[in-house]
Amino acid sequence: MNNDALLRTLLDEREIGVQLATLARILDERAWDRVSEVVAPEVRFDYSNSGHEQAGLHALLANFRRFLDVCGPSQHLIGSIIVSVDGDRAHSRCYVQARHRTPDPADPRLFDSNGEYVDDWERRAEGWRMVRRVARWQSQSGDPAVIGF
Repeated sequence: MNNDALLRTLLDEREIGVQLATLARILDERAWDRVSEVVAPEVRFDYSNSGHEQAGLHALLANFRRFLDVCGPSQHLIGSIIVSVDGDRAHSRCYVQARHRTPDPADPRLFDSNGEYVDDWERRAEGWRMVRRVARWQSQSGDPAVIGF
């Protein structure tokens, strides 16, 4: 790989890492109008460990809001990011720990989800956009009523 190609790959990997962190912050800030800064309109996704994918930005937003609009503060921590870039397409894997609190600051109940996000990306005129996400939940603890279960 020549130096220009290496630099382009490193910059692409960096941008995708920033996009992953941006989406985590968008979720925690409930900045629903900003999701399209990271996610493509035709995104496919599975947050259920079911193998059943849904499609579309509106469906993804409804999924996010179903759980996050009912809870209090949340914190989505992203780590161990691995990105592979192939031209205008990329694939990433990262660990996620998502902590959710109740809306009542006096209520100590929490719900934690731990797992991995497996994402596919496409380079667009406006930058890298997520076109597919599979959430692989490995453990959950606490009170699921915190997120409306």
